[in-house]
Amino acid sequence: MKVYSLSGPSGTGKSTSALSFAHKIGVQAIIDDGLLIVNGVRVAGVSAKFEKNTITAVRRAIFTDQEHRDAVKKALATHRVESILLIGTSTKMTNSIAKQLELGAIEHYYAVEDVRSFKDIQKARFIRQTQGKHVMPIPYRQVEQNFFKRLVLKGMEIFSTKREKIGETTIVRPDFQREYIEISHHIYVQLLTYCCQQQDFVQKVEQVQFVLGEHVQAILSLQVRLPIDYPLAERLYNLQHAVQTEFYEHFGYELDAIHVHAKSGIQKRKS
Repeated sequence: MKVYSLSGPSGTGKSTSALSFAHKIGVQAIIDDGLLIVNGVRVAGVSAKFEKNTITAVRRAIFTDQEHRDAVKKALATHRVESILLIGTSTKMTNSIAKQLELGAIEHYYAVEDVRSFKDIQKARFIRQTQGKHVMPIPYRQVEQNFFKRLVLKGMEIFSTKREKIGETTIVRPDFQREYIEISHHIYVQLLTYCCQQQDFVQKVEQVQFVLGEHVQAILSLQVRLPIDYPLAERLYNLQHAVQTEFYEHFGYELDAIHVHAKSGIQKRKS
């Protein structure tokens, strides 16, 4: 069996990228948080995200339980898995998983930085810290609903570069994820509004929209006041830059898009 490792700190988006990355390198199966996923479908195992605390979650993820370990090893043989990607928070963890499941030596090690951009990693960390959300690389219908009395949402459908569907994700908030900082939507709007108001050419901020999803973006509608010789495009570009800088300083990641709509430009001649 060809064995690969993908490691990186918690909350950096490894599970989000697992399906597309495995497909890209031609790997048939994934081990993630105690689950065996073959061709985008869970076939064995119990997720560590069902555990009540961090310690038992780690033990579940590295297959310390004999019954759990045997069930996954049996499924590996049944499905004739020839290549597998092990996901963990460190190479030490993925090596431990390989040893527990008797998979043999890991052939190649990948870090999350090889799979995701710095910008995507920062965004994933922010979402984990402020919303406590975890991603499982399995379809919503395969999540054992009786384990969850909390947030369970459908995630994304994952497609290959040829637009073939290769799997789905599900978003959960496990019991052990109890410490996170919740930021209300209006806080983002207030910050973006303030950034615009600090620009001397902005007469009025008409509307600010903030979208926090797969793509994080701000939509700003402004009335502007300009001396007749002001270069409008340059001023609006500088506004975008100021908003991006301020947002990054406060929240630690960049906006994917900043759309600025300038309205009712009022020209003022210099006296």
